[in-house]
Amino acid sequence: MVAWSLLIDKVHRRASTGIDWSRKQSDAPSRFVSITKIAGLWATWAMIAFLYCVARWYWDGDYLFAMEVLAFCLVPMVILSVPYVRWLDRYLVKPRDGAWHFGAMLIGREAYGSEMVKGHLRSWAVKGFFTAFMISILPGGFAFVVNLDLAGVTSDPVRLATGLIELLFVIDVQLAMVGYLLTIRPLDAHIRSANPHLAGWLAALMCYPPFILMSDGGPLFYHHATSDWAYWLADYPPVLWVWGAMLVFLTGVYAWATMIFGLRFSNLTYRGVLTNGPYRFTRHPAYLSKNLFWWLGTLPFLVTNGSMVDMIRNTFVMGLVSAVYFWRAKTEEKHLLAEDAKYRDYHAWMGKNALIPSTLSRLGQMRGGRGAQLQPAE
Repeated sequence: MVAWSLLIDKVHRRASTGIDWSRKQSDAPSRFVSITKIAGLWATWAMIAFLYCVARWYWDGDYLFAMEVLAFCLVPMVILSVPYVRWLDRYLVKPRDGAWHFGAMLIGREAYGSEMVKGHLRSWAVKGFFTAFMISILPGGFAFVVNLDLAGVTSDPVRLATGLIELLFVIDVQLAMVGYLLTIRPLDAHIRSANPHLAGWLAALMCYPPFILMSDGGPLFYHHATSDWAYWLADYPPVLWVWGAMLVFLTGVYAWATMIFGLRFSNLTYRGVLTNGPYRFTRHPAYLSKNLFWWLGTLPFLVTNGSMVDMIRNTFVMGLVSAVYFWRAKTEEKHLLAEDAKYRDYHAWMGKNALIPSTLSRLGQMRGGRGAQLQPAE
């Protein structure tokens, strides 16, 4: 992914990197600027490491693997950050970035921007939270794929679909993890801004551990007395093949939505505008495909105990889960609409031309086209 970005896409030449490779050595900022930035970086990493240490869920289950990986990388990161920062500062158009402002606040020798500090901390909060999560879920999926018994798998629609779905999820998570790790300017993959809206963070964090609301016993758990698609369709082999193909397709769309981001994937951040791949058809292909997958895979309106109450509850709660992702989509749009005119153009165009137009856009058109007047602050 890095080689393709540098050799084929030549991302390091883009003006959006904030880098001017033609800058002369005499134009480089003073060493104190770099020292201040390094101090800000090291202090940020120390804060993340402290939170990892005191949060108990990071030392149990799958997260143990993530902690081992990050602990192994810590010393090389600290050592290599010094020459990297000093080298990059030579070419940065604006070397006093968020890390510098945070370092200046800690050192207390120069004026700093409080908004720059807040933006820096939000960006690293995203990296710290989601990087550990992505690393933690890789081993389980990888083990499932490599230990899958291939004997007769092509004649069993359930095993074949399950194996392909897990493989696609492993690919998706691997690509997403790279996106969180490589938020650096020479790859034009840096975080321009992290979502500043509390609603955006609430909508996202409730979908991930330890704050997840959809886990067993959680308020949005929708699996009471349910089974899965393979159970309900076991007596209909042709339907199993079709149903399994739909689930694999939806998982493929989900993985495609991650892959098309390349090095710039991450939640809760603005790292440039994306309009190709599955984003040509709908503004939120990942959320749409994920929720359709859950509905088709779980079939919450069918229960093994025959209880009408459980059928209604599961279906209603599954609807609430979809509503959470709709909320996530709206908070992300609010962030991006305020950041980039290109996204505002994309948002308006998709409202009229998307293959799967949003419900709000349709309602806006029915009320006299008011949806086309959406403003960034909205």
